[in-house]
Amino acid sequence: MNATLDLVVENGTVVLGDGRYRLAVGVKDGKVAMLAPEELMPPARRRIDARGNFVLPGIVDSEAHPGCYVPFEQDIRSESRAAACAGVTSWGVQAPVTRMGTSPFKEVVRRSDVVSFHESFPSARNVLDTASHVDAYLTYMLETDEQAREIPEYAEQHGVTSFKLYLQTRGLRGMSDSDDNNWPSRRAGLGHGIDDGTVYLAMEQTARLGYPGMVHIHPENWEIARIFEDRLRASGRTDFGAWTDRSPDFLEAQHIRAYAYMAKQTPGRAPLYLQHCTTELSFQEVAKARAEGVELYAQTGPAWLWAQPEDGWRINVPLRRRDNIEALWNALAEGIVDVVGSDHVVGWEPASHEEMYNANIWDCRTGFSRVELFLPVLLSEGVNKGRISMERLVQVSCENPAKTSGLWGQKGSLLPGYDADMVIVDAGREVTVGKEHINTRSGWSIMEGHDFTGWPVMTILRGEVTAEWADDSPGMRPVGEPRGRFLPRTLKNRGRAFEVTEPTRVSRDNRWSPADMHRPGFSPETLPAPPVAVTDRNEASAR
Repeated sequence: MNATLDLVVENGTVVLGDGRYRLAVGVKDGKVAMLAPEELMPPARRRIDARGNFVLPGIVDSEAHPGCYVPFEQDIRSESRAAACAGVTSWGVQAPVTRMGTSPFKEVVRRSDVVSFHESFPSARNVLDTASHVDAYLTYMLETDEQAREIPEYAEQHGVTSFKLYLQTRGLRGMSDSDDNNWPSRRAGLGHGIDDGTVYLAMEQTARLGYPGMVHIHPENWEIARIFEDRLRASGRTDFGAWTDRSPDFLEAQHIRAYAYMAKQTPGRAPLYLQHCTTELSFQEVAKARAEGVELYAQTGPAWLWAQPEDGWRINVPLRRRDNIEALWNALAEGIVDVVGSDHVVGWEPASHEEMYNANIWDCRTGFSRVELFLPVLLSEGVNKGRISMERLVQVSCENPAKTSGLWGQKGSLLPGYDADMVIVDAGREVTVGKEHINTRSGWSIMEGHDFTGWPVMTILRGEVTAEWADDSPGMRPVGEPRGRFLPRTLKNRGRAFEVTEPTRVSRDNRWSPADMHRPGFSPETLPAPPVAVTDRNEASAR
């Protein structure tokens, strides 16, 4: 009998957002052709034994920054390999116009380098179609009014429907080309800076698109953070926790409140997507905005779900302390937070730990690998510790990012007709992380030396294996040549087409209702000096 399927993945438990199923997955022409008991599967050219492990849809990683510090093609070649080894099959690549493969590559950009995305899109698409090991879609990081006004053209001509605004670059707008903020922004490809007028234009234009148009913001008020940074430096703080204390919780929450209100007032009410939602105060603002009718989605990342500042690295927004980490897991489980994205980035060369590390946080270089944290953190810290279910993992890592990005129907599920993207995970595999488990160009990770239970063991992109932990290998390794594709998105000319998958939209208790005087996230050094009493001033004058 002639084979009717290209691939059957059998002897595994298929996990979708609504349950677990002891079924095999049949693949034809890169698509899921059928889900059925193994004994009902027709013959296939290849069969893969899942060995009793879980079979999940391929991870749709909603945020990554390849090309941030080195040429786009160089980073796509190395970091998409690492992404495939991490179980990712679709990558949300977020980049400014200067970091999309145009030549020559400028390590530090100037205002005049910030041009229309029409000039950079062809090179970006070519790189993704020829050098990537994962499928990828683009989110443009906007800086100018011109770019914001061209949003309808980008959607129609490029298939790009999501647009990000780095709110911490507001101060950059008034700087000369020789100045920078403490990110550094110009080193990361941002050379112009934004103001609220640019933000409003972006919201206005995106609201007119309909689904899947989306405005992304990085909420973190660096204009206030500079005050706290000055105080921390003056106090002599150089520890890694100082980076967290320079950006206390309310600086994230304040931006969420302000820009959720702007989105609500914008004609058409632009859908708003929050990158790096990490604090209890932020979750309160998310719940309020949704109750007021704002279409708002919240994302977090594996680094914030696991690492405290003292054990981590310099990152924006900063790593949070244990109370916020526990609140974040609750918010993820309850539906306050909808999506997990890696926020993957690797620093400029040389990117070794020795070159990047400095015990003084103000001199430690930003940019540590994060994509390989993705499934180990969600499996070990989430599923295996009972904080989330395996089904919720699929919702926040596969289904919801596909829905919010406009890829639902093609990516994020193993229902028939979807791309045959899969990751097989061994939820019981115990790993003490060493360099043999790291596949990024930096060759190191803050995971090293830590124990995790749960790891991906095979990644399949459109029916072909792209990464595998073979029996004779010390860890996951890429398989085959790059076969990723650029993923254009299509406007649907209607409102939100799909509800994100979640257990509840608004918490049923008062978990996110703040106490009147509770102001988490401040360290003593960031508070103003207490006022001097009048009697003390008089006594000092008398002396």
